[in-house]
Amino acid sequence: MQETLVKVQQAIVNKQQIHHVVVNAGKIVAMQDDLQLRNSVNESDLINADGQAVVWASKILGKPLKERVSGIDLMINLVKIAHEKKYKIFFFGAKEEVVKEVVDTYSKKYSDEIIAGYRNGYFKKEDEKEIAKQISDSGANMLFVAISSPIKENFLFDNRELLKNVNFIMGVGGSFDVVAGKVKRAPLWMQKSGLEWFYRLIQEPERMWKRYLVGNTKFILLVFKAKFFKNKIAK
Repeated sequence: MQETLVKVQQAIVNKQQIHHVVVNAGKIVAMQDDLQLRNSVNESDLINADGQAVVWASKILGKPLKERVSGIDLMINLVKIAHEKKYKIFFFGAKEEVVKEVVDTYSKKYSDEIIAGYRNGYFKKEDEKEIAKQISDSGANMLFVAISSPIKENFLFDNRELLKNVNFIMGVGGSFDVVAGKVKRAPLWMQKSGLEWFYRLIQEPERMWKRYLVGNTKFILLVFKAKFFKNKIAK
């Protein structure tokens, strides 16, 4: 986490851009068949493991990661830094009332001076370029995109040139719903134990059962093959 925060601040100071992506077990499984998603992830500048299962797998495969860096925790830390360093953020994604609640929450907690702009996550494919230009012209140093995969990864990759004025761009999945109070995060002990997925499953069983139970099983098989059969998997 600390290394990531330092890299982001260096990019802002040096007027460079970091295209950031987080991966979890489900996304790595999806990357096996979705070549566009795989390319969008592999071509990014910085990848963090947003899933304890990925950290465990890295150790099993002999390439240990230092720790899990969840997207929402990274976003929360960066919003605080934005306030301290007078950086500006664009919030893009979720429903209109949710993203507006996020903006209101951070404006009250810190200052509305950190807000470069915001927009909900509902748009047509042909609107992407216009949205990217709006974000680029906003003066934002950071962009957080709260849209489901693979849409957010592909949006950031496809429009990275239009977004080059923004120093840090990342997808944050359902983080806006958490900040807005629509979804509760698992207790800290469950997060550290790698059981956050189970907490989400209990909250939304109809929507999450296939994603977690089927996806996690496929991920375990991928790790097993990579470990014992040296099967090439998308990295």
